[in-house]
Amino acid sequence: MLQTLSVDIRECYLLAEQCRRLAETALTPSAKTDFVDMERRWLSLARNYEFAERLSDFHRTPPEAPPSILAEAPRTAV
Repeated sequence: MLQTLSVDIRECYLLAEQCRRLAETALTPSAKTDFVDMERRWLSLARNYEFAERLSDFHRTPPEAPPSILAEAPRTAV
């Protein structure tokens, strides 16, 4: 599923663009409203997919090890 996520995101943006174009040429106000609403929903879905992809990438990337406190502490003579 994660491998196809970027493809799904692109598809959502393409469908949103198509809805926008259809809204611009709609013959009735209600059709225009419907196409604008569909565009908004496709964009919302694309953003949700993007968030899921970023979240997945975040969880796959191991965190950097914090620097050791002992390595940073100045040494004192005994």
